[in-house]
Amino acid sequence: MMIRASELAAIRAGTIDLAFRRWARPRVVVGTQLRTSVGLVEVTSVEEVDVATLTEDDAARAGAASLTALLDGLAARPDDPAWRIGVAYAGPDPRELLRASVPDAGEVAAIHARLDRLDAASPIGPWTRATLDLIDLNPGVRAPELAAQVGRETPDFKKDVRKLKELGLTESLAIGYLLSPRGEAVVDAGLPAPRERAPREEGTPLPRTIGAPATRALREVGATTLEKVATYTADELAAMHGVGPIALTRLREALAGLGLRYAGE
Repeated sequence: MMIRASELAAIRAGTIDLAFRRWARPRVVVGTQLRTSVGLVEVTSVEEVDVATLTEDDAARAGAASLTALLDGLAARPDDPAWRIGVAYAGPDPRELLRASVPDAGEVAAIHARLDRLDAASPIGPWTRATLDLIDLNPGVRAPELAAQVGRETPDFKKDVRKLKELGLTESLAIGYLLSPRGEAVVDAGLPAPRERAPREEGTPLPRTIGAPATRALREVGATTLEKVATYTADELAAMHGVGPIALTRLREALAGLGLRYAGE
């Protein structure tokens, strides 16, 4: 269930508590927790609804500009039933808290035991430590390039990195990956001395939804966080090669979620 960045911010703030979708059958159930850029969003209700009964209050609770706008959004696939989905913010993603927690010696040993089990179950043999090391030495490098360095197909490589992410060891960036503080501690525990790394960027990462061309363009000018993006005007950003209308809209939505705007607005 895809939810726009501006709607996610409003769900977290409590000003949106409904969503409407056209589905042949429900794709979520009550209690489903969606991992999103703002944390966990929980599904609190799911019911089929006759669009003719929708009201302006429904539209407002779903974050639509008007009832007409809500109905326009539901006009596609009219043969599918419409569903009213209750949504609520359910707190931060536990993986974020896990990534930030630095393990003690006992936890490091338990993590290494878990990595050993992943290695033992893999058809390609041991891969976990090599992948952690690869990401650590190549932060922000695209997955296809990392996969090529170790002679792997990109989909399989990304699937394995997700297993490391579930353990709180890696973070996904708009382009590429980064070891989390937890992942750095695990890697350093196996080295003679802690590895020297560039200081961790302060601020809110760029949303992954803006696409690689826009991310590269922003990186080139040092706008690597939303707080830095907010120092540019919309026109200045639009003049950058790779920053198109869709990226501008998604950046605007992400900025709004932080209470920020483009410069001059």
